[in-house]
Amino acid sequence: MRHFGGLVHAIGGFAGDRSGNFAVLLGMVASVLALGVGFAVNVSQLYNAKSSLQGVVDAAVTSTARDLTTGVIKEADANASLQAFLNANSQAGILSADQIVLDKLTVDRTANTVQADVHLDVGFYFPLFSMGDMQRVTASTTALYSDKTIEVAMMLDVTGSMDGQKIKDLRTAAANAVDSFLDGQDPAKPRVRVSIVPYANSVNAGALAASSVYVETSTSQRKQAPGNGAVQYVSGFTRPDNCATERKGAYQYSDAGPGASMVNRDYLLSPFAWKKNTATCPTAALKPLTADAAALKNVIKNFVASGGTAGHIGVQWAWYMLSENWGSVMKASERPAKMDPKKVAKIAILMTDGEFNLSYFDASAVDDVYNGTGKEPPRTAAKKLCAAMRDKGIEIFTVGFDLKETNAKATLQDCASPDTAKIKHFYQAANGIELNQAFQDIARNIESLALTK
Repeated sequence: MRHFGGLVHAIGGFAGDRSGNFAVLLGMVASVLALGVGFAVNVSQLYNAKSSLQGVVDAAVTSTARDLTTGVIKEADANASLQAFLNANSQAGILSADQIVLDKLTVDRTANTVQADVHLDVGFYFPLFSMGDMQRVTASTTALYSDKTIEVAMMLDVTGSMDGQKIKDLRTAAANAVDSFLDGQDPAKPRVRVSIVPYANSVNAGALAASSVYVETSTSQRKQAPGNGAVQYVSGFTRPDNCATERKGAYQYSDAGPGASMVNRDYLLSPFAWKKNTATCPTAALKPLTADAAALKNVIKNFVASGGTAGHIGVQWAWYMLSENWGSVMKASERPAKMDPKKVAKIAILMTDGEFNLSYFDASAVDDVYNGTGKEPPRTAAKKLCAAMRDKGIEIFTVGFDLKETNAKATLQDCASPDTAKIKHFYQAANGIELNQAFQDIARNIESLALTK
């Protein structure tokens, strides 16, 4: 019994000390938990700092590359410009501007890249013996830039089917596109220039008509036009307007300059327009390449919907606006650059709301102007022109606006340049919002093409 009593006494003693044992155990557990929580907080802090730093340096390098590309800054100013971007962008996040240190900025003229290496030192909320009080976080970003010039010709549909809300939507979307293309340039040395080519029954060649459009005055002249130095041309006549139809003969699907052969103003144009009670050509004249956004938007605001869809005529004039062969009849500031993929990107944007449905070159009478049996469809002529443009190195984007005809969609798909992994070339827009978005997407894609090709 004595041994049993001793056992009971021992158990009672242990029970009396258990509160102290639990306190020690709890303290040990609490210390481990505190270390774990502190470590987790520090890791989260590092992750957030790294993520924020990468976002800031990405934005700063991209902006600096863009400004080098557009000529807003020179290479000598890149370091200060990037630091300013770092400071401005960091203040919008969890970092302080004075935390970010620019270790190195490299502008590689051969690879056309801007690379920035930066770091910041993060002070931990919970300094731990294994991590110390501070931890360095680094980030590096490389962005492409280019000193290529960019030339854009926008062929825009102002036919009768565009009347009402659609022509209003086009005015808005086209004006916004002009701003996107030309924004942020050095006006004295623009990198991007834009041309506008409105089309319907024909194209209004504007000031270029006097030196590039041959007015047929009889059915016997419905053939290949002479060059603009021909005696027949300069002998004198009264020009009725500045309307132009398609070329005829050997130069129909080429960008040869008007010195080789002028563009015809078909003899059937006036009687056709009179019979259909439409304008012979758009009231808005084409505008050759310019960096003057106000001048381009002045053309756009004068869009009036009238006439049929001679889309292949619009295509050919978009090509002429990008062709160096046409520089002789243009002002110096409007002349297209010589084709050189390393120095210039040439882009055509072809937009329509319907099927190309009229042509003059193979019509035998007024009633044949709308595509008839046995004639070459205008869409076929358009595809031939598009193929020739692509062969010359011109990138083609196409936009269908509320298309209803299968042939219209097929024509635009065939005309467009092949898609890449990142860039598509054929767009369908059901309304004004989507039309605006299509033009904006193309504007962004054009910059990417200029950088990578």
